[in-house]
Amino acid sequence: MNLHHVDEFGVTNYKTRYLALMGIAVVYLIIAVGAFILQYFEANNVDANITNYGQAFWVLIMASSTIGFGDFYPTTFGGYVVVTIMFYIGVGMMGYIGALIASKIMGFSDTNVKNRELRRQNAQILKEVIALRRDLHQEK
Repeated sequence: MNLHHVDEFGVTNYKTRYLALMGIAVVYLIIAVGAFILQYFEANNVDANITNYGQAFWVLIMASSTIGFGDFYPTTFGGYVVVTIMFYIGVGMMGYIGALIASKIMGFSDTNVKNRELRRQNAQILKEVIALRRDLHQEK
């Protein structure tokens, strides 16, 4: 399975599907670990409505997607911290994944093509500068 290709300038370009899948995997890994931590904080609170790992996992999915249905919510300071951190991580990661998908669908911001063209232009300019310097040194 070819997950990337290296262009003529030696730059590794990863496939969009691979980057999106890795982003999703990272988010769900963070949610899985965070759910254990959230459950730990909420387990000893008599007012807690998050009573098992599945509910903690659900709360963090809702926090990361910014939906937050409110059916389960933290009741401890530690729980608030975990959910808040997941909110910020989720906003960033979901935005990243959404940007990848939008870029792939719309294709208006393919920076790899622009970067390759700029590298070609820079290489050509560098060759010309070197040739000009050589010509100047030969005239002296």
